Amino acid sequence: MTRPAPPALTKHEAQNAVAQVQERLKRSHATRGLGFRVESVDVGVVVFRMRVRQRHRQMHGVVHGGILATLADTVAAVAAFSTLAPGSAIATIEMKINFLEAVTEGNLRAEGRVLRTGRNFVVVECEIRNEDNSLAAKSLLTFGAVFDRVSAQLKKRE
Repeated sequence: MTRPAPPALTKHEAQNAVAQVQERLKRSHATRGLGFRVESVDVGVVVFRMRVRQRHRQMHGVVHGGILATLADTVAAVAAFSTLAPGSAIATIEMKINFLEAVTEGNLRAEGRVLRTGRNFVVVECEIRNEDNSLAAKSLLTFGAVFDRVSAQLKKRE
């Protein structure tokens, strides 16, 4: 059974959420150096930006697919997490991404949108768009969600 969507965040709550997510990104060893910027956070919908830099490009001058996959996974995870009860923890359990257009420069916009939040899983889609709004990559992700005791045990390990 699908849970009803929580109400949207107020403007103040959304601003606080953006600041909290940006701070968490700074503390994350996996994403700290990638230059992801949080543009907006609402319940089930999250937008990040990334300015393409030389460090993102592979040897042929295009953004490495792993960078785009990391962007999709990160924005989708925040969107998934935004639909869960406080104290929950999530992990990516499946990800599929289609690279539709080579990315060489500019500002990318990644939007994660929750398709379904269930009892144990959250399904999210992510679109990554170039500056001209062309679709560069599309991803579908599934996150496993744990609550209560299991989540508390995971947090003790952090």
